[in-house]
Amino acid sequence: MTKLHIDKKSIGSLFSELKGKKFIIPDYQRPYKWDKEKCETLWNDIEDFSRSTEAQNEESYFLGTVVSYNNEDGNPEIIDGQQRMTSFMLLLRAFYTKLETMDDNNQNVKGLRARLEPCIWEIHRISGLVEDKSNTKIKSEVATEGEKNIFQNIIETGRIDSKNNDNYTNNYRYFLDICSEYAKNNPLAWENLCVTILEQCIILPINCDSQDTALTIFSTLNDRGLPLSDSDIFKAKIYKATSEEKRKEFVEKWKELSEICLGSGFEIDDMFRYYSHIIRGKNSDTSKEIALRKFYLNNDYIKTEKDLINELIQLAKFWACVEYPKFSESYGLELGLENRKLIQCLWSYPNEYWRYVLSVFYFNNKDSSCFNDDLNKLLKKLVSYLFVKFIDNPTVNAIKTDIFKYCVYLSGKSEDNLFIKDVDSVKDKVSTFGKSKLSRSLILLHSYLYAKGEQKELFDNDIEIEHIFPKKWQDTNYNGWLYADAESYLERLGNKIPFEKKLNIQAGNGYFGAKKVKYSDSSIYEVQCLGKYHKNDWIKDDIEEREKSMIDRLITFFKENL
Repeated sequence: MTKLHIDKKSIGSLFSELKGKKFIIPDYQRPYKWDKEKCETLWNDIEDFSRSTEAQNEESYFLGTVVSYNNEDGNPEIIDGQQRMTSFMLLLRAFYTKLETMDDNNQNVKGLRARLEPCIWEIHRISGLVEDKSNTKIKSEVATEGEKNIFQNIIETGRIDSKNNDNYTNNYRYFLDICSEYAKNNPLAWENLCVTILEQCIILPINCDSQDTALTIFSTLNDRGLPLSDSDIFKAKIYKATSEEKRKEFVEKWKELSEICLGSGFEIDDMFRYYSHIIRGKNSDTSKEIALRKFYLNNDYIKTEKDLINELIQLAKFWACVEYPKFSESYGLELGLENRKLIQCLWSYPNEYWRYVLSVFYFNNKDSSCFNDDLNKLLKKLVSYLFVKFIDNPTVNAIKTDIFKYCVYLSGKSEDNLFIKDVDSVKDKVSTFGKSKLSRSLILLHSYLYAKGEQKELFDNDIEIEHIFPKKWQDTNYNGWLYADAESYLERLGNKIPFEKKLNIQAGNGYFGAKKVKYSDSSIYEVQCLGKYHKNDWIKDDIEEREKSMIDRLITFFKENL
C-alpha cells in the first residue's frame, strides 16, 4: 500500500529540521527556469502578506507543495517543487548575506543569523555553529556544464561573478538588491519580514515511500494545471519507464538534448511536436492534431518508441543546422547554399507546418547519398505549394490536411498529393500581397530567383524590407507625384526589396537617385542591379513594371515545381 507523509511546514522548519541530510534536485529534472519576474512576484507577495492583518494575527501564507521521496542515501529527492525550493534558498542566502554586513553586536542581527544558519547549512549538533559552508541543505545535480558550480558557490560564499548571466546569479542578485534596499528603508519591517518568511510562509511537503509513487503524484498534480511543459512530463514518464541500469544514460542524453535545443533557440517541446509528425506519417495518420501531451501519453508512445531519446537528439541537431549554418560542421550536416536560400524564405512563412514536412523528410532520407539534391526538390515544391495556397486562401486550415497527407507520402505510405493544377488562377491576387504576412517571404524568394545563381551568399538574418519609393520625403510634391497618389503604391510588391539594415538606415528616406549609391554597396545582387537603374527617379510606372516582372518570375517558379 502506498504511504505518503504530508505535514505542512514553515520555510524555517522545512530546512532546519533536516539534520544530517539535504534536499537533492536530481539530474533528470529540468534546469532552473525561474526568471527575475517570478522572483519579483514572490518577493512582493511575501512583503504584502507580512504587512497584512493576517500576518499580524500569526496566520500562514501558503507557498505551494514539494513532492519528494527518500533516496538510497536517505536524502529527500525532489520530484516536484525544485524551482521554488531553489528560489527560497537563494532568498534565504540573500538575507543572510545582508546580515553579514550588519553590526555583530546587535542582538537582533545575531539572532536572525542563528535562525537562518540551520536553514542553509548543516550545523554542529552541540555547538550549533556552521563548521563547513560547503555542506548546504540543498544540492542541485541538474545544472548544465556551464552552470554546474554556480548555485553551490552562491550558497557557500554569498558571492557572484558579475560576468555571469544565468538565472541563479540574476535572481540572487535581485534578492540581494531588494533585501539591501528594504533593510535601508524599513529596518524594523525588514527584520519582521525575515521572521515572517521563516515562521509563517508555509510549504506542504509530500514525502512518498518510493520514487515511482512520487513520479505518479508529480504527473497527477501537473495534469491538473500546474505550469510544467509537456517535455517535463515526458521526461518524468520516460525516466520512470527506464530500467535502473539505463537511467544514468538517459539523464546524460536528456542533458545533451537540452543543450542542443538551448544553443539553437528551440524548446524541447518543439522537438516532441516535430517528432509527433514523424510518428503520424509512419502510422498513416492524417487525422486532426491533438494536444501534444495527450498524443504521447494516450497512445503510450513514450514507451513504444524504443529509440525516442536518440531520435529526438538527431532531430534537434538537424534543426540546429537548419537554423544556424555554424552547427553544420560539428553535427556533420551541410545543407548547401541553395537549400538554405529556400529555407530562409520559409522562416517568415505565417505558420510552422513546413517544419513538420522537413522533419519527416529528414528522418526518412537522412542516410541517402542524394539527401541535398532531394531536399532541394522538396523545398522548391513545398515553397511553391505553401505560397500559392496562402495567396489563394490565407488560412491554416487550407493546408493542414494536405500537409498531414504529404507527411504520410514522405513516409512511403501513400501517393504524392501536393499538386495545384491551375497556378495561373492566383496570378491576379499576388499584387495584393505587398502588405501581408506573406510579403517578406515573397520578396526574399523573388530576390533569390532574380539573381539566378549570382547571389553567392545567404542574406543576413537582420535583413530589412526597403521601400524603394520612401515612406517619407522632404517635399510634399515628389517629381510631380502627390502624396495622396503615391500612398497607394508604397506597400506594393514592386516597391519593396530586401536590404541590409545598416545600409537601409544610411539610405534613409532620400530620393531614389541618392539611394542608388547605397544600393551599389549592397551584397544583395538584386539591390546592386537596382543601384545601376537607368533612371534617377522611381515613380508609378517603375513600380508597376517591376511588380509585373516579379509576379511573372514567381508564377513561373511555382508552375515549374508543382
